[in-house]
Amino acid sequence: MTAYAAELEAALEAVRAAARVCRAVQQRLVTADTLEKKDKSPVTVADFASQAIVCQRLAGVLPEDLVVGEEDSAELRAEDQAGLRAAVAREVAAEVHGEVDEATVLDWIDRGGAQADTGRYWTLDPIDGTKGFLRGEQYAVALGLIENGQVVLGVLGCPNLEGHEGPGLLFSAVRGQGAREHALAGTGQGTPLHVAKVATPGEARFCESVESAHSDQSESARIAARLGITQEPFRIDSQCKYGAVARGDASIYLRMPTRKDYREKIWDHAAGKIVVEEAGGRVTDVFGNDLDFSRGRTLEDNRGIVATSGAIHDEVIAAVREVRGE
Repeated sequence: MTAYAAELEAALEAVRAAARVCRAVQQRLVTADTLEKKDKSPVTVADFASQAIVCQRLAGVLPEDLVVGEEDSAELRAEDQAGLRAAVAREVAAEVHGEVDEATVLDWIDRGGAQADTGRYWTLDPIDGTKGFLRGEQYAVALGLIENGQVVLGVLGCPNLEGHEGPGLLFSAVRGQGAREHALAGTGQGTPLHVAKVATPGEARFCESVESAHSDQSESARIAARLGITQEPFRIDSQCKYGAVARGDASIYLRMPTRKDYREKIWDHAAGKIVVEEAGGRVTDVFGNDLDFSRGRTLEDNRGIVATSGAIHDEVIAAVREVRGE
């Protein structure tokens, strides 16, 4: 049996289940009315249900493993949140095919409340890309396993990303074992994943956030011009951007810092980073430094993100530093 085989199987099953829940909520609860009213309750239901499901699945197979999740149940436990609490419990019950009381669901959510201060833990973003979710577009369920400050396994669930068998993909990677693409509704080992072969930065295509608040897009445009890139950016929400780089839809993903004091959260990048790297790419911060996952719940020592198909990485970093005056 290969290293991390049990962990990979557990992660794939957990993310598949969470993605099913998120897709069901998006299709049923996100409507023209909720969009017009800017009602965020559908994504809140999906977010909590997703974390509950992932924590429940991991606990069943790897009961000693800790989970560092984005959410906790404090909001749901408030007296005035009975309706939201019940909605989350209904979604979880539908996935586990049985009656589940609210207290159990809240406990599953809070299994994701560990601190990132042990030698081994999972880190989870139950829905990355909330605005994409609410628009009916792209979002991701992102799960990574960290050991001694290094990401050793990652699974990205992208329920709306188009694959060979229709919408819905999983990306998985284990350190030293390559990356793979799986149909969300499929089974088996999936197919190997490889970045695009891009010889020069001018041939590349950028991938960046749809939401301009997430990254300095004007700075990205100046970097693209410096590199001689003429293709329009491939704009997509969430860690699906890492999947896009890993499978060759784009060759550069930039997340430029928008504030000097901002630090990236580990769950926003752990799974995506290893998927790109195991597909043949590179991921660093804007200075070319490796991402350091040993500093707790944030990438305290890093600024921004640069992910590329690999061969052009140093040239991209040089252009980033020149444009930023660093």
